[in-house]
Amino acid sequence: MPETRQDARAQDAEWHELTGPTHSELGHRDTIDWHYHDAPQLVYLSSGVLSVSAAGGTWVVPPQRAAWIPAGVPHAYRAHGRVQQRTLAFPAAHQETAGQTARAPAVVAVSPLLREVIVALTTDDENQGRDERQRANLRSVALDELRRVDQLPVRLPAVRDDRLRAIEDMLVADPADERTLAGFGTVVGASERTLSRLFREEAGMSFPQWRTQFRLLRALLLLADGTPVTSTALACGWSNPSAFIDTFRRAFGATPGRFYAP
Repeated sequence: MPETRQDARAQDAEWHELTGPTHSELGHRDTIDWHYHDAPQLVYLSSGVLSVSAAGGTWVVPPQRAAWIPAGVPHAYRAHGRVQQRTLAFPAAHQETAGQTARAPAVVAVSPLLREVIVALTTDDENQGRDERQRANLRSVALDELRRVDQLPVRLPAVRDDRLRAIEDMLVADPADERTLAGFGTVVGASERTLSRLFREEAGMSFPQWRTQFRLLRALLLLADGTPVTSTALACGWSNPSAFIDTFRRAFGATPGRFYAP
């Protein structure tokens, strides 16, 4: 079976050592190249949006949410807007947490308690005077909260077939492209039936579902860059802002304004 683009890039991933909690900032469009680590990691964003690429696809991490990165999984980051991130590393024994699979990243909601624990563990002043037992207790609280939170539907499955990749490239160039699958087929040299079958086999969903997911994730990135809702809706192929807001609410459980609220 052909490799995805992520599969090919993941082969050159470097090992990064996780030395403990971190609190750092990434500038707009900053990247962290392909790497992996020996322990699972939680990456929480207080501002900005992060796109995480891995072999299974691309995940978009909005502000006030977190990415669970399993141990041993090659991945790369790209920042959208100014990203303030806090990270926690956990013992390898906690490879599967919050119902997450050990094979792929996941993006999860962050409860108020989990947020406070993350901040406490990643703030130097608050850690002064805490011994390792106290820090371990806080990590246990974080893990317990992670078992209770929900995953967010912010993954775009990767596609392998060159014809599907060509369609993806056309949508990257113009997310509002309204061509039908038959219309794309005339460009890439495949029938609508063949392309429909390939999308279901490789992405696990129909082409209309995949394109809607693509547009929603692109909208998350545009909104993070400060693009107004109306401009985002039109750029991503919705006929009007109301239709976009309705689709966004059904996908993420909140309007764009409330979704990005602190």
